[in-house]
Amino acid sequence: MQLDNLTALAAERNDQTILDLFGKDADRAGAFSASTGDLLFDYSKTQIDADIRDALIELCDAAGLAERREAMFSGAKINETEGRAVLHTALRNLDGGPVAVDGLDVMPEVLDTLQRMRVFAEEVRGGAIAGAGGSFTDVVNIGIGGSDLGPVMATHALSPYHDGPRLHYVSNVDGAHIADTLRQLDPTRTLVIVASKTFTTIETMTNARTARAWMVDGGGDPARQFAAVSSAVDKTEAFGIPEDRVFGFADWVGGRYSVWGPVGLPVMIAVGSNAFDAFLRGGQAMDVHFRAANWVENMPVMLALVGIWHRQVLGHTSRAVLPYDQRLLRLPAYFQQLEMESNGKSVAMDGSSLKMPSGPVVWGEPGTNGQHAFYQLIHQGTDVIPCEFMVAAEGHEPELAHHHRLLLANCLAQSEALMCGRSLDEARQRMADKGLQGDELERQARHRVFSGDRPSTTLIYPKLTPFVLGQIIALYEHRVFVEGVLLGINSFDQWGVELGKELATSLGPIVDGEESADEKDGSTAALVAYAMRHRD
Repeated sequence: MQLDNLTALAAERNDQTILDLFGKDADRAGAFSASTGDLLFDYSKTQIDADIRDALIELCDAAGLAERREAMFSGAKINETEGRAVLHTALRNLDGGPVAVDGLDVMPEVLDTLQRMRVFAEEVRGGAIAGAGGSFTDVVNIGIGGSDLGPVMATHALSPYHDGPRLHYVSNVDGAHIADTLRQLDPTRTLVIVASKTFTTIETMTNARTARAWMVDGGGDPARQFAAVSSAVDKTEAFGIPEDRVFGFADWVGGRYSVWGPVGLPVMIAVGSNAFDAFLRGGQAMDVHFRAANWVENMPVMLALVGIWHRQVLGHTSRAVLPYDQRLLRLPAYFQQLEMESNGKSVAMDGSSLKMPSGPVVWGEPGTNGQHAFYQLIHQGTDVIPCEFMVAAEGHEPELAHHHRLLLANCLAQSEALMCGRSLDEARQRMADKGLQGDELERQARHRVFSGDRPSTTLIYPKLTPFVLGQIIALYEHRVFVEGVLLGINSFDQWGVELGKELATSLGPIVDGEESADEKDGSTAALVAYAMRHRD
């Protein structure tokens, strides 16, 4: 990716503020936004002007983004380090026609699995599938990474539509997680879903065996009360899960992109198959937009280009995701995995070292909670942190509409404050109005200065429905894809998670006291010794 032109433009406009841009263009908000359906993405509160946008768009053509996009949708093996296609989009391709991998149309199997999920979910919800003690009151999903973050996020987000059994999620191998979850449940009326493609993930399988023992001890029946999201039918059968309770997916669906398929089964049980279908259709609608819209009107592309401008051109190392929606409380963590596991790379597709920074640190919390936690640093800290706000025009509780109006006002006020700031003269006047004078006035005024000119974007939508949630998730998936193409990296492998797994496996016998830690480094050996001395 050639950034010379963009770097030069950034240097030329070093003294140009966001407010200056609004002063030059009365229609800036309309010109620097993109929409699809009822979603509006406003990036006018950034330092991007028309020339910078043109230069950013040139990167798309230079990187062959259009060709790479079509390669992904058509089933080409764009995950080159693993030799796999990347087709999470096929999971939401409800009526989009055939999709071929190695010459075979995968859609019949995708749609068959989806129909099996619908039947199973509705029978669980209706009581036709039940536990030893009767219809299911609770569902526990055991998974980790993409098998947990996606369904957890979606279950919280769609809670107004939740009319099925109560949902619980266990991911951490820390025994506290599963102990605290199971303690409150009836082992005869709890369904356990084990989500692991290979059925070998150590955290997931450790928790699954604990849940099965708990169920047996409490009078439950694992053969009736376990299901699996896995492609390893031999292993699920050995575990005691009937084949008709196993829902698999192909290796062309990465874990962090898998909520659209069987990994989303607990969500479907919670909200019903119709609402889940609406979620899929939202994702599909964003796919259609991403493939059809020209670059300047293409929401995923413009979201990605804003990210490239902030990270690779201006050098801002982190990005705050700030949903003003309590039900999106797990969305920042979901996007954290989506972005950082995908684009946290230092090697280009051809194996050479990356010549530019890769993805940013992604973090955030829902508003307004974050305002009382870390916004101080965002407004007055020494580092500029681009912010991505998102908010609905209305909430789900008409009787609490005044709450939502206050929420919306806070969201819009924060982006305005980041852009406008407060000058030293304004701060001085405020202190003078309070009766301060001289050195004390000056001292107090300086503490109340906001530099302003801090960039943000806002994604606004009518209401957080299943369809809108599908649009938002697919939007960010495609954003990550575009950024990866422009960086020249593979966004669909995750070799960085492997080394720690390997070392944890080798440390297991040492921590158990079966092997010596002598060959480990001094720090690791000392920590193992401490743990063994203090073990009950």
